[in-house]
Amino acid sequence: MKGAIRFLLENSLFLIFGAVAALIWANVDYEAYHHFVELPLAHLSWIGHAVFENGVLVDRHLTLHFLVNDILMAFFFAIAGKEVWEATLPGGPLNNPKQAAAPLIATIGGMAGPAGAYALGAIVLGKWAMLSNGWAIPTATDIAFSYLVARLVFGHGHPAIPFLLLLAIADDAMGLIIIAIFYPSGPIELHWMLLPLASMLIGYFVLRKALRIKSFWPYLLICGPMSWIGFHWANLHPALGLLPMIPIMPHAHSDKGLFDWSEVAEGDTLSHFEHWWKNPVEVFLGLFGLCNAGVMLTAVGDATWLVLLGLLVGKPIGIVLMGFVGQALGFKLPQGMNLKDLLVVGFAAGIGFTVAIFVSSVAFKPGPIQDAAKIGALLSFAAAILTFVSAKLVGVTKVDGPPSDGHGHGH
Repeated sequence: MKGAIRFLLENSLFLIFGAVAALIWANVDYEAYHHFVELPLAHLSWIGHAVFENGVLVDRHLTLHFLVNDILMAFFFAIAGKEVWEATLPGGPLNNPKQAAAPLIATIGGMAGPAGAYALGAIVLGKWAMLSNGWAIPTATDIAFSYLVARLVFGHGHPAIPFLLLLAIADDAMGLIIIAIFYPSGPIELHWMLLPLASMLIGYFVLRKALRIKSFWPYLLICGPMSWIGFHWANLHPALGLLPMIPIMPHAHSDKGLFDWSEVAEGDTLSHFEHWWKNPVEVFLGLFGLCNAGVMLTAVGDATWLVLLGLLVGKPIGIVLMGFVGQALGFKLPQGMNLKDLLVVGFAAGIGFTVAIFVSSVAFKPGPIQDAAKIGALLSFAAAILTFVSAKLVGVTKVDGPPSDGHGHGH
């Protein structure tokens, strides 16, 4: 039983089961599904200042959808933020400009390509005004599933694996910035961001420096809510609310690699935080799938095809083109990796799923366009098929054994 649960957690199967359950439920009885997701659990007056819509005071409720998307997903983004932060430390793949340059240049292509393909498609369809806000949906890369597919294609020891992980993590970092800047929940009230700033100062100078607290719980329970409420009141997405906690927690001074649990043995507070929360977050992702993937299959529309165009075509083209530009500028791909491998990485990165669904939910109001965009995000699993096919066509050589760069990256 323990082995089965570990398999479910390590392969993000809770997320898939949640999404499939939502799809089935919504298409069998949409009313019942929608009622379940939006059922008021409590009033939100304790965390919100007055919320007005069209000049009318809105009584905000805590629904399952709000609990999952705005509160529990904060832990998902915190873990993504932790990997980005540690990757910038000495020894980390983002710390060495020479090592980081090629995947970062490819990341630019992996975001500009999909956004450009989506935008061009919307213009060609003559529906720019209606669909333009979804341009960021196909820029997402789902780290867990892309990594899983790439590992099956390339093997554990291929340099394309750490390259893809780094690309996906840089993609996540940019995605967080995009969500914060381009998808506020209302007019941005920046003065409330003094709360996250205050939480960082309290965490760093009081908890870390003065009291030398090693447990992550005081940082999470004292500073976390203050930061989250600041984001919420500033109308920035509160799912980003735990990100300011990441740099203030005591952490290792060097990075041993992406998702490397050996760091935990050294009393590294930040790694303890990730290690403790990684399994609960997989369960939260199952709830996220359940609350967000319940769309009618009849909702397939223009947004579906634009999201797929961005992820399945724009993503690999953008990554390969910018990889080519990087080569021309003198930023070589890792030893043992070529442009053919980069094309396959581009297709693997086209699995948008989790973050693409999340961005769909903030880019469009609930309704047919949001549902159509979400179907595009769900269908991006077709990128897995394209990854296997392209790997066969270009003749990818599978390399098993330890990673060639010495970085641990078990998920």
